[in-house]
Formats: sequence, structure tokens, C-alpha cells
Amino acid sequence: MILIIGFYLLELIVLIGLILLGVFIYDKRKRANEGKEVPPGFLETKEVNIDPVTKVKSRVYYNEATGERFYKEMK
Repeated sequence: MILIIGFYLLELIVLIGLILLGVFIYDKRKRANEGKEVPPGFLETKEVNIDPVTKVKSRVYYNEATGERFYKEMK
């Protein structure tokens, strides 16, 4: 009986750990290309994104050399 409870407890701990790891990785990836200052080499595009939840507008900048995109909040 104790072995069965221990097994399910271990599964629960691993599941919680994976969920927390996923949240931290997802959040880091989402916010990696956002900021207040546009890095050198990025060109302004005509594209504007609007977050449907917060209604915050972001201008998209593009680096032709690397293909990266950068999102700057608009006021």
C-alpha cells in the first residue's frame, strides 16, 4: 500500500516539476524579443501587433541579416 502511494506521489512531483519548467521556458521565450530600446541592425516594419488581452500595441522590427524580429511596445 505504501509503495502505491509513494509511486503516485512521485508521479505528482514529476508532473508539477514539468509544468513549472514549461512555464518558465515558455515565459522566457515569449519575452526574449521584447523591450524598450530597438537593437542595432533592426529596421521598422509596417506591422503592428495588438495583444487581445491587454490591448497593448507593439511595433515589429526586423533584422535582415539574421531574420530575427523585435517587438517594441507603442504608447
